[in-house]
Amino acid sequence: MSLSKAQDLIRLARLAAARRAGISLEEISEEFDVSHRTAQRMTEALETVFTGVTWQDGNDRRRRWRVADPLLDRLKPREETAIEALEIAGRTAQSEGRVRHARALSDLREGLLSRLAPRDALRTEADAEAVLTAMGSVTKPGPRVNLKPTVLDAIIEALRGPFRLRLQYGDPDAPLRIIEPHGLLLGHRSYLVARQPSRGETILNFRTDRIRSAEALDESFAMADGFSLQEYAAQSFGVYQDPAQYGEVIWRFAPEAASRAAEFQFHPTQVLEPMDDGSLIVRFHAAGWLEMTWHLYQWGDKVEVIAPEGLRSMVHAHRRPDFGALP
Repeated sequence: MSLSKAQDLIRLARLAAARRAGISLEEISEEFDVSHRTAQRMTEALETVFTGVTWQDGNDRRRRWRVADPLLDRLKPREETAIEALEIAGRTAQSEGRVRHARALSDLREGLLSRLAPRDALRTEADAEAVLTAMGSVTKPGPRVNLKPTVLDAIIEALRGPFRLRLQYGDPDAPLRIIEPHGLLLGHRSYLVARQPSRGETILNFRTDRIRSAEALDESFAMADGFSLQEYAAQSFGVYQDPAQYGEVIWRFAPEAASRAAEFQFHPTQVLEPMDDGSLIVRFHAAGWLEMTWHLYQWGDKVEVIAPEGLRSMVHAHRRPDFGALP
């Protein structure tokens, strides 16, 4: 067995031991980026090498493998990557005002270090710091909304329930309102997705930077039937929702920009159609023409809006031929 295959087998054993329901062939294929047949061979090797391997067929008719082997706890791979990831995630959470998450990530990082021998801990911490020092971040232009940590903590607590939120929104003298949070959309401007019972069943967006105060109440509620935050977010190009603008969007990228445009994911539902003349057609369904305009302007005259007509009229007169580079 090669070194890489041995490493994969150990990792598979740890995953099978850590997951309460075990791990299926489909999950192995996804985790290790291998074919279904290779995943089968890996489970065969798992049963050969490790004791305490069991399998069970679930209600979904998928077989899952579990490993109940206390010796796996003694297998301690080097922790540099995990510590780097926790540190990066912690710094990101801190910069976004998610103080509770930053503190929890810091505790996890310290817990990993504490389980290592002193010499290994020093080496791991030094290696991780070297990588983090060498990783810079690109400054993104534009305003940066600072979210109040107390407000964000209340939102997270309410989403965990889910519990209703009492908040003051908008003007300083605005009355308190009760809402039922369904999710949080994070972007250049973040929105709390919620239902306000006093206004009916419609799902609404609340700008988080305009929430002056928030308190999670000890009142649970039922989420809107069939609601999916991913599907809801996919209705817009950015974060702004406008049902009146929702529909099919078609862009045509010129041949000289086609290969670059093909590298972008403009929308989760996009369909790319390479044309005989070398151009590229991009199709998806979404709303938010203004946010689309902000992005399309960067492409100058290398993109043409085919549909909808409202978006085309916003972009067409501002397509410039003198941009020296593509996004």
